[in-house]
Amino acid sequence: MLLHGKPHRSIWTEPGDPARVCIIDQRVLPFELAVETLTNVESATRAIADMHVRGAPLIGVAAAYGMYLAALESTREDFLRAAAARLKQTRPTAVDLFHALTLCLKSILKMPEGPGRVRVALETADRMAEESVQHCRQIGEHGLPLIENIGKQKGSLPVNILTHCNAGWLACIDYGTATSPIYLAHEAGIPLHVWVDETRPRNQGARLTAFELGQQGIPHSVIADNTGGHLMQQGLVDLVLVGSDRTTRNGDVANKIGTYLKALAAADNGTPFYVALPSTSIDPSLRHGRDIPIEQRDPDEVRYAEGWDGSKIQKVLMTPADSPAVNYAFDVTPARLVTGLITERGICQASEAGILGLFPEWR
Repeated sequence: MLLHGKPHRSIWTEPGDPARVCIIDQRVLPFELAVETLTNVESATRAIADMHVRGAPLIGVAAAYGMYLAALESTREDFLRAAAARLKQTRPTAVDLFHALTLCLKSILKMPEGPGRVRVALETADRMAEESVQHCRQIGEHGLPLIENIGKQKGSLPVNILTHCNAGWLACIDYGTATSPIYLAHEAGIPLHVWVDETRPRNQGARLTAFELGQQGIPHSVIADNTGGHLMQQGLVDLVLVGSDRTTRNGDVANKIGTYLKALAAADNGTPFYVALPSTSIDPSLRHGRDIPIEQRDPDEVRYAEGWDGSKIQKVLMTPADSPAVNYAFDVTPARLVTGLITERGICQASEAGILGLFPEWR
């Protein structure tokens, strides 16, 4: 996707020096564009845990590159297994992380100790990055007809889409999940307008999704998280598109906190509610959303807010100094509230039968 008019991805190896893995530090967007270089497994672990990178697909690929950086340090099996264990502890909800690390270890340890493990580690991470881009593009292609059909009904009026958090290219490698159909619709010339939930407490919508859409020239409005229900009541939302950090076998969807409330409002107002996700974000080992581990993050993310004061990013206290806070990072939307799942293989019902219809290898 475009970043200041030039095609860009969210993670890459430095040309001529693949031992340096580059990421966009998302903590300072949209106010600054900072490229951070990861040079060892500890820096990759910190980048994931502290949300320099975030978004389930990107977390998985970043972990894969973390395993490559670990192999550069040592190709001993005990060291690599310990590195994978540290990476697994960073973000407990996003299942892409666990899929990536399982695949990386399996691929790397097939090789004897030595340079072959480093080569395979890099090849695996590169392949996962390219597959993620392909999957996101395919999600866009399968989701595009949903927007096209609404556009035909509305004529010259824009299709109003509401999204939550950031499920864009910054959360993936390119295209994004929930944003991919939006980007392809924009390329096709369909009039669009996107309602962007601010997504407290870290404001990924206001800071990242709005930044992305602006870079692509897509009309959008940032709204407070509690505005979506009102907009749906007024007929101002044609479609809700969100991503997923982990979706269970029966179609329950874990996504950024607040997604469940959007699904409830959509169901009450007859607004289509679709979840866009690659198969790497589906966990066929879990049958129910209640089994998904829900990450609790630092309460200070709730108590404090960050913003730009004209010269630097400033952190300010939002609550009484002695008030405690609780910070659940995700909630679970039951499958019954999901109109459909948009995957790289097509759209299916949010149900075990629907998912297995597209992915029979999980039967």
